[in-house]
Amino acid sequence: MSGIAEFRSVVLDTPDPKGLAEFYSRLLGWPITSVEDDWVVVTDGGPPRRLAFQLATDFRRPTWPDPERPQQLHLDLRVADIEEAEKRALEIGAVKHEHQPSEDDNFRVFLDPAGHTFCLCRD
Repeated sequence: MSGIAEFRSVVLDTPDPKGLAEFYSRLLGWPITSVEDDWVVVTDGGPPRRLAFQLATDFRRPTWPDPERPQQLHLDLRVADIEEAEKRALEIGAVKHEHQPSEDDNFRVFLDPAGHTFCLCRD
């Protein structure tokens, strides 16, 4: 079945597009491929898998799971070794979220430097 549109990007609002792009570049091992003052892109080089970071001067950090400022999306990232991935993510600036809803430790929740949630998920 063909759709109306083709997926291009996931775009995250941030007060610091370059800084957040550098974080995800290190986390994913994807190079930064485009830099403007208000827009920075990292990509894996394949068909359209890319993250873009857009300047939002009025950005309000999400406070998930508090509904006052909920997350709008989160990324699930597959890892081969969750212990090693957690260690490395923390080293580059991730923060482990206090709320860990996985009862069987199949995933762990973290915050990026702008406060967006992402999960490291067991392969």
